[in-house]
Amino acid sequence: MLDHYGIPCGDVDASVAFYLRVFAPLGFTEAARFPDGSGGQVVGLAAGAAPQFWLTSGGPIATELHCAFAARDRAAVDAVHAAALDAGVEVLHAPAEWPQYHPGYYGVFLRDPDGHNVEAVHHGS
Repeated sequence: MLDHYGIPCGDVDASVAFYLRVFAPLGFTEAARFPDGSGGQVVGLAAGAAPQFWLTSGGPIATELHCAFAARDRAAVDAVHAAALDAGVEVLHAPAEWPQYHPGYYGVFLRDPDGHNVEAVHHGS
C-alpha cells in the first residue's frame, strides 16, 4: 500500500545515524540526501534500490508516530534488537510473538531519537 514514508526530525544526522545503525540488519542504507530549501536536509533511506523512508529537518512533532519495518525472518528482528541494545537505544518491547495481531507476528519495538515507536517485524509464514 505505501510507496514511501517521511517524518520530521529534531536532528536529521542523529536520526540517520540511529536508523542506519539499528536497522542495518534489515539492509538500511542512505540512498539520497539534499537540502530542503530552508537550511535543513532531506535524507532518504532504502533497504533496496529506491529510498522508502525519508527523514527531514524541521523539528520533531509532538505526537508519537509508529512505523514498522519488514524483517525477512525472526533472526533479523533479533539482530535489530541486538543492535539497539549495543547502541543504548530504549527498547519498548523485546522481541516476542504478538498473537493478538495475528499468529506468527514477531516484532521488537524501540524508541527513536525523536521519541517515536519504531518496530522491526516478521509476519511468519
